[in-house]
Amino acid sequence: MTHKAGFVNIIGNPNVGKSTLMNAFVGERLSIITSKAQTTRHRILGIVNGDDFQMILSDTPGIIKPAYEMQESMMNFVKSAFEDADILIYMVEIGEMALKDEAFFNKIIHAKIPVLLLLNKIDNSNQEQLEEQVAFWTEKVPNAEIFPISALKNFNVPEVFTRILELLPVSPAYYPKDQLTDKPERFFVNETIREKILLHYKKEIPYAVEIETEEFIEDENIIRIRALIMVERDTQKGIIIGHKGEALKRVATEARLDLEKFFGKQIYLETYVKVNKNWRSNANQLRRFGYNN
Repeated sequence: MTHKAGFVNIIGNPNVGKSTLMNAFVGERLSIITSKAQTTRHRILGIVNGDDFQMILSDTPGIIKPAYEMQESMMNFVKSAFEDADILIYMVEIGEMALKDEAFFNKIIHAKIPVLLLLNKIDNSNQEQLEEQVAFWTEKVPNAEIFPISALKNFNVPEVFTRILELLPVSPAYYPKDQLTDKPERFFVNETIREKILLHYKKEIPYAVEIETEEFIEDENIIRIRALIMVERDTQKGIIIGHKGEALKRVATEARLDLEKFFGKQIYLETYVKVNKNWRSNANQLRRFGYNN
């Protein structure tokens, strides 16, 4: 039996639904999903295994013009997605007209590998608008196969999955067949807590936050976790904690419930907040959090 395996790398502007698509393919919630831009900060691999294939999906940060050092590092994750891709997925949404970085766009239209352009959120459009958008992107990215989809409603997603399988190169598996992702457990603890902060806090607060799981102790029936929430200023610390600690308690409770589903065990989660001044512009701190590898 011929075995296929390859890297399928997903790129696009912020908020186009890349994480929703990858989670739909993998069948697990590996990438956090919120309506805020820059939700994905790292490159996350999700691995889909079959008897005769291994599809390695890569969700990268949304393409932006970097404003500080952490965002520069985020765009480096996107650059790396071009380097090892066997298939490139370029996601756009209805009404979108350009990528926020012309150099990335040039790489897409000159790619020597298969490119699938997924026109997402078509449930927000009508037939006339959809036809206009398909014609626009057919001209703009002539080397791409175009699939109108709704990642959220799972419309046309199985068809895209089937096409990817057809395009995968013949290769042995890159990862063990029971592996779901390349990230450790602590990464998903950090991302789950960060998701709740993105959902419940406004303005700059979510973007000034980094999570570090300091303790992860797994017993037969329970996992004990201690997580540190880092902010850049004292005022942000007060906002995260909230009146009588209520805001922080809500974040911790919601994160614990999601983590219990993810790990299939009871979770004891302890969270606390600490100021780490200007960590987003500090090269040593960024290395510590896995941005400047």
